Amino acid sequence: MATVILVRHGRTTANASGLLAGRTPGVELDQVGRDQAAATGDRLAVVPVVGVVSSPLERCRQTAQFILDRQAGAPHAPVDDDLTECDYGSWQGRTLGELAKEKLWATVQSQPSAVTFPGGESMAAMQARSVAAIRRHDAAFEAEHGPGAVWVAVSHGDIIKSVLADALGMHLDMFQRLNVGPASVSIVHYGTGRPTVLSTNTEAGDLSWLAAAPTPDDAPVGGGAGHTAPPAQ
Repeated sequence: MATVILVRHGRTTANASGLLAGRTPGVELDQVGRDQAAATGDRLAVVPVVGVVSSPLERCRQTAQFILDRQAGAPHAPVDDDLTECDYGSWQGRTLGELAKEKLWATVQSQPSAVTFPGGESMAAMQARSVAAIRRHDAAFEAEHGPGAVWVAVSHGDIIKSVLADALGMHLDMFQRLNVGPASVSIVHYGTGRPTVLSTNTEAGDLSWLAAAPTPDDAPVGGGAGHTAPPAQ
């Protein structure tokens, strides 16, 4: 199968002020977020990606554009509603400090599989639709471009954490153990037998090895020799 690079959007005005933006329209990257997205775009420039799929929210589309602007080719760039932020219902637009006083907050931290946000979405439904979307796009890119295809999904923190939890074989109740920072890069290869998580929450490092060869489905016993970057041209 193909390999997906999961990118969270850069920092936003809401992130900086401690607001839970959710699906609020008009929430955009601040200057720090734009710098973060540009750095991630520079980092991915060495990887010829076949697609950049984005959540429809502005902050993700802005981040995706920084990546697209630095690609030598013209990757397919669809928007997918299934990669949008969780519907936090009446929690949307409130401060994290205020929400931490709610009784539901403790359940969000310890048993997210039991959480349905008031007037919004359950975290289990959020995971189901986002994982299904990632796997659907991954299969489509592999079918069109072959097993060496690499593509990017630009989405949100809880969405990416839920996708990583699924790939790691973790129960949703453990997904709060994962961290996904603004404009961070996580990488998953969906093999024929199981997913392989190649990295999580990285903000720096060479990614040219992704352009070298398809990731093998079998895990090397003993750990293997690591990634090999393609030779310099």
